[in-house]
Amino acid sequence: GGAFLHHGVVAAGGLKVGAAVDAQVDAGVRHATALNHSATHLLHAALRQVLGEHVQQKGSLVDSQRMRFDFSHFAPMTAEELDRVEKLVNEKIAEAIPVETKIMTIEEAKNTGAMALFGEKYGKIVRVVNVPGHSMELCGGVHVSNTSRIGLFKILGESSVGAGLRRIEAVTGHGALLYTRELEALLEDASQKVKGRPNTLLSRIEALQD
Repeated sequence: GGAFLHHGVVAAGGLKVGAAVDAQVDAGVRHATALNHSATHLLHAALRQVLGEHVQQKGSLVDSQRMRFDFSHFAPMTAEELDRVEKLVNEKIAEAIPVETKIMTIEEAKNTGAMALFGEKYGKIVRVVNVPGHSMELCGGVHVSNTSRIGLFKILGESSVGAGLRRIEAVTGHGALLYTRELEALLEDASQKVKGRPNTLLSRIEALQD
């Protein structure tokens, strides 16, 4: 109905009808959320490029910690396909593409080829988020101004959530950096337990197995 809903924490004093409210956005949370949200658009386009144009977004979860993307596909993705998708997204991040947002009528949006998602109902006026040459979708969410702001995109896993429905979970930016550090710490710990180094871990495991 054209209303805006804000969800937050009341600092002190409660809420009173007619009283003035000083609302402040958590800039850090907003920025991290924007990274993950823009990454879902790049991911959607990459999936369609690697798997085919039958891929359609069927749902998503985006917050400051991670992103989850559900899409239509008939089989589990192979390791090679996941690698290609991750590489494509990171290539678009590295290209530092300016992200354009425009307000237009739904008819104008359709004429530009913008993609509308999983049967959502749109009003007469819509917002189009465009990563030129790669992705153009109707979207009202928060996004980065340039793909380079995402920093790094890392897929955590791919799984089934129903017949013909797959899910990818991923992290970006600082979250992706934390994930790689966790992997490095795990690799170092595993290496120490077999009295080796990360670059000799496989040979040490093979020796123990023998």
